[in-house]
Amino acid sequence: MAFKAFLDYMLLEKKYSEHTVKAYETDLKAFQTFLVSTYNTSNMPEVHYGIIRSWIVSLVQNKISNRSINRKISALTAYYKFLLKTGDVQTNPLAKHKSLKVEKKVQIPFSESEVSVVLDALNEDTSFEGLRNKLIVELFYATGIRRIELISIKLEHIDISNKTLKVLGKRNKERIIPLINPVLSSLDAYLKARNNLENKQDAAYLFLTQKGVKIYETLVYRIINDYFSLASTKVKKSPHILRHSFATHLLNQGADLNTVKELLGHASLAATQVYTHNSILELKQTYLKAHPRGNKTTES
Repeated sequence: MAFKAFLDYMLLEKKYSEHTVKAYETDLKAFQTFLVSTYNTSNMPEVHYGIIRSWIVSLVQNKISNRSINRKISALTAYYKFLLKTGDVQTNPLAKHKSLKVEKKVQIPFSESEVSVVLDALNEDTSFEGLRNKLIVELFYATGIRRIELISIKLEHIDISNKTLKVLGKRNKERIIPLINPVLSSLDAYLKARNNLENKQDAAYLFLTQKGVKIYETLVYRIINDYFSLASTKVKKSPHILRHSFATHLLNQGADLNTVKELLGHASLAATQVYTHNSILELKQTYLKAHPRGNKTTES
């Protein structure tokens, strides 16, 4: 069965990102391969939950993580909802499915001092790539945008006079984020260096490589990982951790949770509240240091 109609629906109607739609296609094809090899059929509308359950069991046996399995089942759920909508099935076989339990990973943000060390190091490099990388780090830390959002920034999205940036988030939802003066200063320096590039193949986009093409996800990850390896011993050093640091540091400084939610582009407060964990830890540490009895291990 071809999945084109469903994938077009998710991309054009539901406004899912190309990355997500591609992942859905991969997961659907993997399930269809399982159907053919195990049940000698590729007719997905005839599938019942017992068959899907057997696929889940096989994934578990193959040491696939619960998180990855849940993602695959999400693709399948969305597909059967689409078939229900088009009338190709009468019931969704996954209607009563419950996601597998996933251990919550504690995301440890960079400290303010670690961010400062990286930005100080970037001040030393005035090459095109150095100026670009500094702006990338500063934008992540000053706006909390996602990696794909940063890559997708076009020159037309920046309003220097109003000091704002238009960001296209999940499902192409727009949000406007203020830009602070240090970012604007780095932006000005980078744009001057960018103008000197001889060949700008992807000229509409803000961030380019030395060859003039739009930067890509693995490059952005490598930039963040390499620079923060100079300042941090944390195991995970990624753009997402920098986004996490942005939210945590704002909350530590007294920012309102709803404001942080809007800046991050979250659909609900529940997604933002995960960042309050580290904020509470910071508050507790400050309290223990400041309170007269905070460092006492026993009471008299």
